[in-house]
Amino acid sequence: MQTNHHAAATVPPHARLIQMATGYWISRMLYAAAALGLADQLAAGPASAAELAAQTHAHERSLHRLLRGLTAVGVVSEVEGGRFALAPLGEALKTGAPGSARATILALAGDFWWRGWSQFLYCVRTGNTAMEKEFGMTIFDYLAQHPDEASYFNEAMVGFHGDEPDAVAAAYDFSGCRTVVDVGGGTGNLLTAILRRYPGACGVLGDRPHVIREARALIGTNGLADRLAFADVDFFESVPAGGDAYVLSHVIHDWSEDQCVAILSNCREAMKPGGRVLIVEMVLPTGDAPHPGKLLDLAMLVMPGGQERTEEEYGTLLSKAGLRVTRVVPTASAVSVVEGMR
Repeated sequence: MQTNHHAAATVPPHARLIQMATGYWISRMLYAAAALGLADQLAAGPASAAELAAQTHAHERSLHRLLRGLTAVGVVSEVEGGRFALAPLGEALKTGAPGSARATILALAGDFWWRGWSQFLYCVRTGNTAMEKEFGMTIFDYLAQHPDEASYFNEAMVGFHGDEPDAVAAAYDFSGCRTVVDVGGGTGNLLTAILRRYPGACGVLGDRPHVIREARALIGTNGLADRLAFADVDFFESVPAGGDAYVLSHVIHDWSEDQCVAILSNCREAMKPGGRVLIVEMVLPTGDAPHPGKLLDLAMLVMPGGQERTEEEYGTLLSKAGLRVTRVVPTASAVSVVEGMR
């Protein structure tokens, strides 16, 4: 183990760069494994490439080569008799496993994201999205037309941000908020966490009708139906009035500056006196500090056309909507809560 660590530490710069550049080889290996459902097939026990090929309708020799490659990254292990078994890491690739890794890989290493990132240089040169160039539509229009991919994408977002709802509810004090409006709240994971922690609060979940249908099922299973209302919302036009707090979780980073100003202005007009807007996003550190938001920011450039921001940049954005940043509350997850008031 010490030898391996020492070897990794002494990899020369050119080799490290090449390793980074070929990282997509691994992402596509994982995508193939997820698409073929290999972890589900191996859940019952070890199997040969021939057995797995028959079950997945794959080319036996090529599948064997994929499985051998997956041993190199710790997803499967080769056992006696040329059979393959799930390694501990591979357990997380099973359908429904905690963290939604399979759905996330199918969405974010899948074909439409792959095509999007193939246009990354175009995005950097022009500032335009890859979705418009490759597909002639926004990512949201694309997902509306491809329900299977939308389903994986929605599950991926829950898995990708899975630790955030409880972290946000624990870090930010909602005790003075009788009505919390979750604007573009998806299936209600964050709002559910807030209402559980603050039994005196009620919530309004605002989103598009097809999203609300999924949210109703989740809310019903959590016993919160009597404390939560649903609203069909186009947040570019208006949001439900009368809230004490307007939560925008991973909404602002999806849109252009002008669109963000429109959303924030609608929240400002709708909220009660003394109300606040709460932007839940990855607030970027300045300088060389590593942060997952710095890579997510590039994904926003490629796909929806939005961006991640620093605290200073949020101050500039909110001022355009007649708001000011009053504080930034860090959480135990990668996101922070940017509080804005009149």
